[in-house]
Amino acid sequence: MSLQEWKVRNKFGRNYAHFDSRVSLDRVWKYISNPRTVARHGFYPFIHYTLSFHKYNKAIGEKKDKKREICYSAHLDRYMYQYYAFKLNQYYNRRVNIDGLDDVAIAYRDNLHKNNIHFAKRAIDFIKANPECHVIIGDFTGFFDNLDHDYLKDTICNLLNVDRLPDDYYAVYKNITRYSCWNLEDLLQFNGLPNNPRGVQAFKQLDRAISPSDFRIHKKKLVKPHKETFGIPQGSAISAVLSNIYMLELDRKINQHVAERQGLYMRYSDDFIVIFPGSNLDEFKTDFSFITSVIKSIPRLELEPDKTQFFKYTHGVLSNCNEEILPNVQKGKNMLNYLGFSFDGKKVRLRDKTISKYYYRLYRKLKTIVKRKGVTKHGKRISCANVYEKYSIKGANESDRGNFISYVQRAEKVFAGEDAIGNIRRRHMRQIRKRLNQIEK
Repeated sequence: MSLQEWKVRNKFGRNYAHFDSRVSLDRVWKYISNPRTVARHGFYPFIHYTLSFHKYNKAIGEKKDKKREICYSAHLDRYMYQYYAFKLNQYYNRRVNIDGLDDVAIAYRDNLHKNNIHFAKRAIDFIKANPECHVIIGDFTGFFDNLDHDYLKDTICNLLNVDRLPDDYYAVYKNITRYSCWNLEDLLQFNGLPNNPRGVQAFKQLDRAISPSDFRIHKKKLVKPHKETFGIPQGSAISAVLSNIYMLELDRKINQHVAERQGLYMRYSDDFIVIFPGSNLDEFKTDFSFITSVIKSIPRLELEPDKTQFFKYTHGVLSNCNEEILPNVQKGKNMLNYLGFSFDGKKVRLRDKTISKYYYRLYRKLKTIVKRKGVTKHGKRISCANVYEKYSIKGANESDRGNFISYVQRAEKVFAGEDAIGNIRRRHMRQIRKRLNQIEK
């Protein structure tokens, strides 16, 4: 992506309230592109809230509560993070091209022009192309929350080919590692708004989260600094590229080993897949031992035991072999899940979790309409246009933005011939009509 393309893509600001007012890129470009002003810039605290959601575990038939800590930056700060993310990504893209890692680190890249569908297909096609192979699916524990600050700084210096960070880069690095937060709940209370979706929506419409004078008065009491020597806020404009830079040495070492075995290694953020051709189990154990030694060499990087899975593929038959590699790990299902797709050795389909998430959101929306008998509290008929636009084939074909069914259609096109992927597209309208028909009963 060229600088001009980046500027066009990020021309307009975001519509949310923060400690500064909304700005456009044109207004701040001279400021964020001047290294001297960046080096002296005072960053605002992030606004923080905890996103809670339920994950349904089909195996045990229970809902599991999951929480994600969300931090979002002030408007000027966000543009600064975005611009330095762009600059670092340019350095990163050149480095991975030189190191032969262009097809390894596949998340958050602006020059690959592909998405998770293409990457999942590449992995599954590679498995199918080998009569026999072993596969590792892995995940890292608390990935963004555990990035070591000193190691991160060293990797950025290495990427920039400098002994110490330039003042502007150091200012950005310092403020993404020694960041501070102001809880959204406190800001809602300060503005006399309820801590619920309506209150949050009303808060977003404010010009500022709090006046400059009130910010100065209350910041000492309500701003919470991040005091650990590890962890960066997940979701900031620069966090993604920093995580890729952090993993450069790991990617290089693992890929070199895998390439020597004529295998395939891909990493999408904290999810990775490694495929080794051949049926020799002892050799596969040695391969995994090497991978774990590389992971242990990177500060604060740990495999998530519950999400690490091992498979053996033999002439169209996929079998889980967890217990053969790690004695204390339970044997899992004979189903490989990667980047939203499932593969059983023969067929590819959308992952159950992906489909469940779609239906959960759809049914929640429909439940509200049915509960009100299709009528608002003011006696007006509730339009279903929004439901069809967001969740149906009608929205997929008519909306510029597309929806989940658009995604299914793209997956069907990439995975040509895998009919199971299209099941949800063929069935979803029936489910929508079935529930809306309850209004008439």
